[in-house]
Order: sequence, then structure tokens, then C-alpha cells
Amino acid sequence: MFSKILIANRGEIALRVMRTCREMGIKTVAVYSTPDKLARHTRYADEAYWVGEGPGSESYLLSEKIIEIAKKTGSEAIHPGYGFLSENASFARRLKEENIVLIGPTAEAMEIMGSKIASKQAVEKYGVPLVPGINEAVVEPEAALEVAKKIGFPVLIKASAGGGGKGMRAVYEEDTFLESLKTAQNEARNSFGDDRVFIEKYVGNPRHIEFQILADNHGNTCHLFERECSIQRRHQKLVEEAPSAVLDDALRTQMGEAAVNVAKACNYSGAGTVEFLLGDNREFYFLEMNTRLQVEHPVTEMITGLDLVKCQIEAAANMPLTFTQEDLKMNGHSLELRVCAEDPYQQFLPNIGKVKTYQIPTGPGIRIDDCMESNMEIPIYYDNMLAKLIVWGSNRQEAISRMKRAISEYVVTGIQTTLPFGEFVMNHKAFIDGDFNTHFIQDHFDAERDLTGPDEISDELAVAAATFFEGSKKVSQAKSSKDESNNEWYANRSSLR
Repeated sequence: MFSKILIANRGEIALRVMRTCREMGIKTVAVYSTPDKLARHTRYADEAYWVGEGPGSESYLLSEKIIEIAKKTGSEAIHPGYGFLSENASFARRLKEENIVLIGPTAEAMEIMGSKIASKQAVEKYGVPLVPGINEAVVEPEAALEVAKKIGFPVLIKASAGGGGKGMRAVYEEDTFLESLKTAQNEARNSFGDDRVFIEKYVGNPRHIEFQILADNHGNTCHLFERECSIQRRHQKLVEEAPSAVLDDALRTQMGEAAVNVAKACNYSGAGTVEFLLGDNREFYFLEMNTRLQVEHPVTEMITGLDLVKCQIEAAANMPLTFTQEDLKMNGHSLELRVCAEDPYQQFLPNIGKVKTYQIPTGPGIRIDDCMESNMEIPIYYDNMLAKLIVWGSNRQEAISRMKRAISEYVVTGIQTTLPFGEFVMNHKAFIDGDFNTHFIQDHFDAERDLTGPDEISDELAVAAATFFEGSKKVSQAKSSKDESNNEWYANRSSLR
């Protein structure tokens, strides 16, 4: 087992990894940018080293400097968290050259699953269901149009190296195809340096279902059941739950076996996530594999009792899985709300500033993964997720009730957050009935109609009200002025799909 691990990340995920390391008796090394000098993850680690200035390209993405710090501190392994270097095959190769263990899969697995075209070609050999379309890049516009006509409209143009909705266009009519193709290719080139796209049938009204998998270096692979991730904005998730409200045992088994086969198709090791689209007809299709820990991994931990970070570290240390598929059981239901610095009253625009008051809910079945504190300034350089609010209940109804209570007790003033939207979701009939898909926001949510605007109240009143658990729906947000730097944040934020 490792004696020291460097965590090449920041914020809540860095703190999350460090806590597991501490429980395992492993020393931790933090890296921090200038804005994160006094951040909680920096203070929590056994050692902390400055890695650069604010932007990720000048700090957390500096692979050579991070390797230098790892060697200097005697770190035997690096945990990349998610985002930044977590799916960087070149970084994985460099670590191998330096005899430093990456707590993650091989560079080869990253490359296969990092390309939507290569991944589809790999999993097809294992009989994993694919959305009807072509599994090779198209370049010539006229040839692409012929492919689209053959598949039949509507179609989806997707960047091969894409993620977070970039380089993706749904096209409903032949007349708009060529213009949409050009736009998608330009966006893919600007975002990923790769303008290759492929075309597949557009699946209407899908649900986004993903399966957590774990694999070791000894040929053992298991799935840890599913997560429902259909409530999204801009192709990024806001509410996740485990298990899904619509999967029965037969479909769960079928999709779980497909997820395991995806892992086998790239000789995977460690923790990963296989994502599927589930259509109205209950047919499912492989979407992609994320070769890292997911933001929403806590809901899986809550229903399985496993620590996925610990499992990652053990797999990287060449230890075999301590369980089989038959050993794994689901217990209860878990929900997660991403608490993001976004204004749901203004189409989820990023909202920055200083968090004046920060008070988290407590009590049975509530877990908060965060790195926030009162009077903390939010840097503009990084993703705007402040925290993850996770709850567990013995069943879905209890979990929803517990989430509603937790939201009512969660106090954040100084900025806008997604807490009011979370309350809206928990009270909406479609969500309560489990009758929703990836179009939930566009079909059901109208901020002007559905949300009560934030009141003009003082921070002192906000804290007092929260203390007595009265009126917290209105005080959980304080009205903030719109800042021109929202645009800069939106341009710099990373995609945590």
C-alpha cells in the first residue's frame, strides 16, 4: 500500500480524497494555485505546495510541475480527482515513465474511451447496444449529409473528442444540416483541437442512466448498479439519484452486464462510469465511458456502503477486489443535488462573488461534500460547483423528504445558487412520480413562474432565520448584483459531466 499520495486537484474532490487517505493511514500532498492558498484542501493536507497562478492552464494543468512536486515529496502515487488531468493520457504515460502510480486507468484505456468513435468501435465487438448511426468520422459535408439522410432525421452531430455538450447539434431537417455540421465542427475544433464528428440517430425523450464499475488488475470487474442523471442543464447534471426509479431487476442486470463488457473492451482498471441513453421503448444504448471518478459517486457509496476512493487506491496498489458481483446489494435510496454558484432565476448564469454566510444542514442521512466556508471568495477560474448535498433514505419517498428538509436548512448568502431549483425539483410531480427525462428543465421549469425571487434581507436575519428553521426557503439566497466577470467564468469553467 502507498504511504504518501499527491492529490492533483482542488476544492471538494481534493478534500474528499484526502479524508479517505487519512482513514487509510496515508499521508497526503496538496497542490494549490494562488487563489487557493488558504483553501480548506490546502490546509487539510499533510503537505501543500504552490503550483501556479489562478487559471488551470497555469496551475492544476501543469503536469510537469506536479510530477516534480510528487518526486520532491516522495509521493508514490497521484490521485487526479475529476476534471483537470484526470483523463489525460499523456499525463498517465509520463507518470509511468517516472515510476509514479496513477490512481486511475491506463493511458490506452483513456485514449480508447476518450474518443467517441474509438469507444463505439471497441464496445461493438462485445455486443454492447449502440445508437443507430456510423462509428467513423465524417469530414466532407456532402458525404455527411448522405449519411444523415440514410440514418433518417432527426440526427445528432457529435464531436468525437467532445464532452459537456460542446460540438453537439441536434438536426431535425435536411435543410439545416450543413450549417449545423459546420457549427459543430468549429466548436469541436475550438474546444478540443479536433474537428472530427460522427452522426447518429437522435433518441427522443431519453433518460440518462449510468453504471458505476470497478475493476482490478487481476481480471475482476463488477458494476455497482446505476445512477439516474437525467435532470441536466447545458448537458451537465444537477440532480442525480441511485437507484433509478424506472429500472427493474431484469433491465438492471442487462445494462449492468453491458457496462462490465464496456470495461473489458478497454482492459479497464479502477473506478469508471459507463453512460447509457434509455429510450421510451426501454431500449438502451451506449453513450460513453468516463475513465475517472464521477462527481455523483456519493449516491453509489450511500446505497452500497463502499468507499469508491478507497477502492480506487486499492486497485492502483495492485490489490484484488474484495467482493464479487453476487456480494453487492442495494440498500435504500440516495439523492444528490449539485450546489452550484449559478442563478436559476437567470437561466443558470454563473454567479460569482463572496459567500458571506455558509451554513450546512445536518442530521440523519445527510452528507455534504464541499470545501466552502463563510466569507470565502469564489475564484472565477474553476467550475462553479460549491458543494454536493447528498441524502439517504430507506426508500425514494423518504430520500425526497429528507432532501427537502436539507435544502430548507442550507443557508448560503452573498451569491445565488441552485438550491431553489433543487427545491423545485423535489416538489415537482414528474420527479416524484419518476416520470421525467433529459428534457425536464425545458419541459417543466420556468424560473419566472416557478421560483419565488430572493428577498432583500440582511445576512444577520438570514442566519437568525436559519437557526430557527423558519422561512429558510426565502433566506437561503441573498440577492447579488450581476457581474461582468460572469462571462469570464463561463468561458473558463471546466466540464464535469
